[in-house]
Amino acid sequence: MNAFAVIVSRDVGLALRRAADTLTVIMFFVLAIVLFPLGVGPELAVLARIAAGTVWVAALLSAMLSLERMFQADYEDGSLEQLALAPAPLAFVVLAKALAHWLTTGVPLILVAPLLAILMNMPVEGLPILMLSMAIGTPALSLIGAIGAALTVGVRRGGVLLSLLVLPLVTPILIFGVGAVEATLTGLGGRPHLLILGGFTTASLFLAPWAAAAALRLSLD
Repeated sequence: MNAFAVIVSRDVGLALRRAADTLTVIMFFVLAIVLFPLGVGPELAVLARIAAGTVWVAALLSAMLSLERMFQADYEDGSLEQLALAPAPLAFVVLAKALAHWLTTGVPLILVAPLLAILMNMPVEGLPILMLSMAIGTPALSLIGAIGAALTVGVRRGGVLLSLLVLPLVTPILIFGVGAVEATLTGLGGRPHLLILGGFTTASLFLAPWAAAAALRLSLD
């Protein structure tokens, strides 16, 4: 547990020192949503109808911007090999890095999302469920993204390949995250969607670190 906490604090500290990377993710999130009204028009009813989907899609794409860096720096300076040889299981190292990624990417996106949803004319009653669905679903994005980052570590310009690997796996999270908001706004209740989101995140929590650890060993070999 000490090693886990050290890795999380180290990666969070490095991310804070490279604050420009986090700001890039947030700015992409903001710009992607700001451009939607320019493309579909200023009609408030249309914007309200697509608000949940727009915010979720932009958040997913923004989170993927930083996935490539999850293991890349450690791979380049040799730290990743030392972590692989450490007494702590490599899966716990992956879990710590995924947590650090979520703290420095997922949490800022969750905090900014309500403001952008209001910009898209989402009804106020949809804001709490939007934040809750993102809080439940975005950890799975980091965990599943860790698998893609591990498979492409060391690959030149692996960002495109990483996107192709990860996007099909995270599409269900997008569907049920948007569904939770829309069901709440229509009066049906978003609890079933949230439970399914929680199931995806729980499954990712148990399976993704081991899969990413196996992928890292293949990459290091």
